[in-house]
Amino acid sequence: MPRSVNHVASRARRKKILKLTRGYFGARKNVWTVAKNTWEKGLTYAYRDRKAKKRNFRALWIQRINAAARLEGMSYSKLMGALHKAGIEINRKVLADLAMNNPEAFQAIVKKVK
Repeated sequence: MPRSVNHVASRARRKKILKLTRGYFGARKNVWTVAKNTWEKGLTYAYRDRKAKKRNFRALWIQRINAAARLEGMSYSKLMGALHKAGIEINRKVLADLAMNNPEAFQAIVKKVK
């Protein structure tokens, strides 16, 4: 009796991954083993960089707050310490946005904590 193989399902599995690797360079898009390895490694990069993105944005917000605070004659650490001491609960994301897009509001906050 001939061996029974579900070729439809295995081809569908391969096609699904080859479709996800469209646009990759060279053999990475059409050679099954290379495409599969590239796709799997891409998933690990995506997982890692979702975590790194949070760190990068926090660093960017801190740099923006520091630059705006120094224009007001304070350092970042002094400003953050004064904010906590004054009981002003405002996160770095909002503070950085104010520093960039609404400098008057940022100045008002700095004056409040000085």
